[in-house]
Amino acid sequence: MTHGFDDKGRQFDKDGNLKQWWNEATVRRFRERAQCIIDQYSSYVLEDIGLNINGKMTQGENVADNGGLKQAYRAYKKWVKRHGEEPLLPGLNLTHDQLFFLNYAQIWCGSMRPEDALSKVRSSVHSPGPIRVLGPLSNSYDFARTYNCPLGSRMNPKKKCSVW
Repeated sequence: MTHGFDDKGRQFDKDGNLKQWWNEATVRRFRERAQCIIDQYSSYVLEDIGLNINGKMTQGENVADNGGLKQAYRAYKKWVKRHGEEPLLPGLNLTHDQLFFLNYAQIWCGSMRPEDALSKVRSSVHSPGPIRVLGPLSNSYDFARTYNCPLGSRMNPKKKCSVW
């Protein structure tokens, strides 16, 4: 959903026609905020292969992951307000909000052979799964509050990035 409002989506109007609809001030503000994401992700190392993520190459998808998580959590909270919370899963000592974020992280679980990881880091516009968990969750105030992450820790850095 956020791709409609990023550096690519801004090139098309509501009907899908090629049209620049952002003014220069909006473009400048977007680029400033996106640069935070670029810098942050460029500092991440995929530990299996010891290479940094290319934050510039993956910027569009990283912005989308961060915005998507934020919007999904807002939608979830709105649904809960309207319908009430579901029963908790038995045997798990987790809150509803903790389960929400755990579910987000689990969608990116997987394993890659080192040569596949190397290829992905060098050529894909998507960050590898572990980074798609680390980036958006560490930028989420809601995640940090839900899991009581200490301010300044890896999962709750003092400097967070947000485009939307």
